[in-house]
Amino acid sequence: MTERDPLTADYIVVGAGSAGAALAARLSEDPTVSVLLLEAGGPDNALELHVPAAFSKLFRGAYDWNYDTVPQPKLEGRTVFWPRGKTLGGSSSLNAMMWIRGFAADYDGWAETAGPRWSWDALVPYFRRVERTEDPADPTQGADGPQAVEHQRDPRPHTKAFLDAAREAGHPVTAPNLPSGQGFSQTMVSQHRGARASTADAYLRPAKGRKNLRVVTGALVRRVTFDEAVETPRATGVYVEIDGVTRHALARREVILAGGAVNTPQLLMLSGIGPAEHLVSHGITVLVDAPEVGENLQDHLVAGLAPEARGGTLYGAEKVGQLAKYLTARRGMLTSNVAEGYGFVRTAVAERAGMAADLPDIEIIFAAAPYVGEGLVPLPAEGITVGAILLQPRSRGTIRLASADPEAHAVIDPGYLSDPDGIDEATLLAGLAACERLIDTDALRTVTTGGWVQPEGGERMTPTERAEMSLRRYSHTLYHPVGTARMGEDPASVVDPELRVRGVSGLRVADASVMPTVIRGHTNAPAIVIGEVAADLVRAAAKA
Repeated sequence: MTERDPLTADYIVVGAGSAGAALAARLSEDPTVSVLLLEAGGPDNALELHVPAAFSKLFRGAYDWNYDTVPQPKLEGRTVFWPRGKTLGGSSSLNAMMWIRGFAADYDGWAETAGPRWSWDALVPYFRRVERTEDPADPTQGADGPQAVEHQRDPRPHTKAFLDAAREAGHPVTAPNLPSGQGFSQTMVSQHRGARASTADAYLRPAKGRKNLRVVTGALVRRVTFDEAVETPRATGVYVEIDGVTRHALARREVILAGGAVNTPQLLMLSGIGPAEHLVSHGITVLVDAPEVGENLQDHLVAGLAPEARGGTLYGAEKVGQLAKYLTARRGMLTSNVAEGYGFVRTAVAERAGMAADLPDIEIIFAAAPYVGEGLVPLPAEGITVGAILLQPRSRGTIRLASADPEAHAVIDPGYLSDPDGIDEATLLAGLAACERLIDTDALRTVTTGGWVQPEGGERMTPTERAEMSLRRYSHTLYHPVGTARMGEDPASVVDPELRVRGVSGLRVADASVMPTVIRGHTNAPAIVIGEVAADLVRAAAKA
């Protein structure tokens, strides 16, 4: 790319992640419009990006934004590592590929805030549009969408033992992705024939030959530009740094931000849209005083217990034979997404929290490996993980600027367990008690040894002591931050129900930051759906 090479398109999409890749690909289906997709990271070339079980090897590397939170008082003052994808496909190129839509009630909750367009009934056709499964008869999924969603090819026998344990403990074992009544299931995964299926694979590669879609990697967007000579400032493009040179990319119609729950509010604030006092403190001219930009941060916190297990766990995934099996037949341990099973439970705390009677407050996640050290250390031994995920946190956090320098990481404070009534903490401890009951079943005792990988020396602790240590010392993110540019019908929301940024024109947001609340599920699937909905909204606006 040369400095004289024009960077002009009808639509500029910032961020080629779960939503951004889907959005750009869908917009470019119309040959009469041009789309410029800007991605700060590089191409998704590394083998580890495509081998499912290798995802944690990408952490802290070239394909990771490599974020950390500020110290969390309720977690022994620890900072928590937040990996976020910095490559084509974004976090869909780094995640654990769990395809869990979530409960219908969560989307209906969005509709109460942001209108009927975001209800479960309105979004089901989009899920079906997105999903492609090898089982077209499955009534819960589509059959010909761009995103491959598969059953696991080679799950560990320990996963069957986990599901047997759920039955033994009195939990229902159901089909995955039910809109209600979801129990315990083997994980459906975003894979194609045993390899990761990111949105770069599902959307961008099929669109690669389109002359009206231009994808530029290594493109760090510094801020959105506006025409301020009109009554409502209109987005005209972005300043973007490519090969060390800052260029002005121009959008004839719209700019759409799809950087995710950290990068999107950061870019809005760098562009003068955010809490006025905070912007002024960093020397940024205020374009729109939008106090909720960077507010409402929610994330799924997970606390795991890791008993020692007998052989056959993913501890052996890096053996030469497993690599050969993967490369020749797309079989074996390397096809595992690690988190091979899950289930939803309702604790006694849900009643105290006033949660609807048919909804869970904890997800139990199962890994056929001892997932320890936030995924940053090699597996230490044969083991399994049974963890509790806080599904509907009451705690709220913030994204704030560290400085006006676009290359400086934002200040991330998820405020874990900070709700004043202590509901979040009580719920997670109750979830860990449910994990203990599963570990103590005959089904899981057949695959475990009685020893513990985490907490170390756990066999000498009581269940209460193990839960407390797991929560305080070892809990970490499940990688689902949302809410920092929430959508709503109320004037305080950052974007309106059509994802248009309030106070300006020609600018939208389409990523997990617009979710008013985090769902009882995993955010990759709904983030892609947000990209699909955004494409329809943008096309409708153009016709109007």
